[in-house]
Formats: sequence, C-alpha cells, structure tokens
Amino acid sequence: MILVPVTYKGGVYRHDEIVDLIEDLGGYVIQKHLIATEVVLLALVPKEDIELIRQIGKPLMGEVTESPLVGTEIAIVTPSLEIHHLPHPACDIAEYVRRLGAKSNMIGLARGFGKRIAMLNDEERDVINEHDIAVYLLGNFENCIKKKLPVLRRGIKVPIVLTGRPSREALERIADPPVAGYVGDIGRFMHRTREADELGKLDTVVAEVTRVLDERRAEIAKDPLSISPARLMAVINEKVPEIREVTSPTPITVQIAALRVKLPYDTFASRLRELELEDGITLGSIATIEPSRMRDYMMVRILPFSETNCMV
Repeated sequence: MILVPVTYKGGVYRHDEIVDLIEDLGGYVIQKHLIATEVVLLALVPKEDIELIRQIGKPLMGEVTESPLVGTEIAIVTPSLEIHHLPHPACDIAEYVRRLGAKSNMIGLARGFGKRIAMLNDEERDVINEHDIAVYLLGNFENCIKKKLPVLRRGIKVPIVLTGRPSREALERIADPPVAGYVGDIGRFMHRTREADELGKLDTVVAEVTRVLDERRAEIAKDPLSISPARLMAVINEKVPEIREVTSPTPITVQIAALRVKLPYDTFASRLRELELEDGITLGSIATIEPSRMRDYMMVRILPFSETNCMV
C-alpha cells in the first residue's frame, strides 16, 4: 500500500468523520490545526483512496490537495540573524514549505557571516543534521559563496539545496563537490515576495526540495525501514499518554526516517526503548534513541530492515 501525503481543509463541523475515515483506510493524520471554524489536516493516505476522501469531504466543504512535503522536517539556514543576512526570502521560503506540509525551522548561524571568517560550530552542525534536508540561503556574490560554502557544509550529512543570486550554472561551478540541489536568482532583497516572478522562484525552491527528498525516499526504499515513522508516531501517541500534555503544535515531528519526540530525554528515553510494539519487539531493538541538540527533546532514528531483520 502506497501512502501519499495530502492536506485536507474544511469546516470544523463533523471533521472527526474525516479523521476516522483516514485511520480506517490505513492512513495517518500527521498534524491537525484548528483555526477558528476551519480545520487543516496533514495526513498520509492510501493513493487509491484519495478520491473517496474527496467525495466524503465534499458535503462538509472539504478540499483535498496533494502536499509533497508532509512528513518532512526542513532546516532553513541563513548566515546570521542580522538584517543584512536575514532578508525576507528566508522567512518566505520557510513559510512556503510549511504551507505544503513541511515542518520548517529557521537556523541563523552565530558566525556564518564574512567571506574570510565564516564558520559552523558543532551545535549548529548537529541541529542541521537532525533534519531531512537543509536549504542554504546564501548571498549575491559568486566569489563569496565559493569561499564560504566549503566551511558551512563541513560535517553536514543531510542533503543540501543551495540558493543564491548567481545563476544555477554558476552555483554548480561554485559547489565542489556538488550539493544535492541548486536554485539560482534568489539573493538578498529587502521586501516580501509578492511579484509573480518572485513567487515563481518559491515554487522552484519547493520543486527542487521535493526532487531531492524523493531521491532520498527512493534510496530508503531499497532497504525499507523497520517501521514507518507515521505508524510509530501513532503507537507512541497511544502508549505514552504524557505526549498529549505537550503544548507544542507538533509534540511528535515526523521525518522521512525518524521522529523528533518532544519529551525530556532523561525522563523518557529508557521508557521509549522498552516500549513494546508487537510480538515482543521493543522500540529499542529497531531504533536508536538519542538526545536532541534542540532543547531537551529526543531523536528516534529508525533502523533499516537489514540491521534488525524485523518489520513492524
């Protein structure tokens, strides 16, 4: 069964019927937003059942759209938090990928500025590596990007999509070895992205990020995970009631091959390791549980089938 990421938008009235339908079909609701009289559901649903959800949601004024970034967490990396390095494109890109279902985090580097002094510290590197993909928003000058990129990518294990004012061809010359994706003609400008060509560039960024993530999903499919992240989220929600007391909009953030669980590591790590999934299989036997560098959260990284010889 192939699960497809979608967004459902409709009225609050009787939206529980849609939630129950998605779960009955074997899908998972990743996130639910209640906004006044509207509900937004980010979900993974069986591909062959999308039309059924559309038909049942239509009388409820519901709309189903495919959202390729649902179930991913993206780092938007900018050289610093100063106005010189954090113009509106960074905020707009973070918001744009969020509208298509991604969980995005802005990361402004402490010492990422300056062609000669740019650097990436250990904590920043570890935080970026806790995401599915990193989007690097660099500046206008080809020579500056050429000097800074090798330093700012050092130790980064997740795919990088590079953006900057130089053209795509120029960015490809700059990046040695190449990064996973390129989007040119996006530099620094001190206004919101309102014009048609600017909005088109945001679509190009989303398309490039989607392409890189699809390649990563295809690579993971060659050696499938021991359990899908969405299913593991459902199990933790059911068997760890404390997660429902977390006030964050996403107490459990779903990634392509991991979960960010927003519970204190020291208190809950051993309990999660001993959590029984089925037939005596514990979570600790199919995943690694590590402290996150983001607050006191936990990172649950799911192991592939080749390392556990079991599927849940």
